[in-house]
Amino acid sequence: MGAGKTTIGRLIAKQLAMDFYDSDQEIERKTGVKIPLIFELEGEAGFRKRETAVIEELSQLKNIVLATGGGAVLSEQNRQILKNNGQVVYLRANVHDLWQRTRNDKSRPLLQGTNIKKKLEELYHERNPIYTALADCIVDTGPQSAIDISHYIERKLEKLDAENNATQVNSSN
Repeated sequence: MGAGKTTIGRLIAKQLAMDFYDSDQEIERKTGVKIPLIFELEGEAGFRKRETAVIEELSQLKNIVLATGGGAVLSEQNRQILKNNGQVVYLRANVHDLWQRTRNDKSRPLLQGTNIKKKLEELYHERNPIYTALADCIVDTGPQSAIDISHYIERKLEKLDAENNATQVNSSN
């Protein structure tokens, strides 16, 4: 939450001539309502079911960059879908930066009515090990610009693709 997934994802998609999708935006498009209302009416469990369905659908598309909501990786099913259908990039940000970016945002259901910094610390400690285990590439965000981060990720992905292609050639011999 607040790491820059949508902003950086759009930039990477543009640089690589791919289509960009944000799973939260797709849920809103399909339901016709905002995420906070889904949380209010269906709770987090209802939202997570919708999230899994959208991630499964989008992961079948080719030549895309997909930004998922921060909690998507809590589901083993989502982790498997993501891992089996592309490269996973973890945009890691420290809690202070996340707090700076999200403290005035009223559209994030998990941060409403709470001590935002404390909640972000809890989420970070819960999710960081999951993100780290899942990621093919970990990128620390911080003071650098989104453009610089996107160029760095593009180079990392090209390197990963080259390594994966070399492994596939070697394993088929």
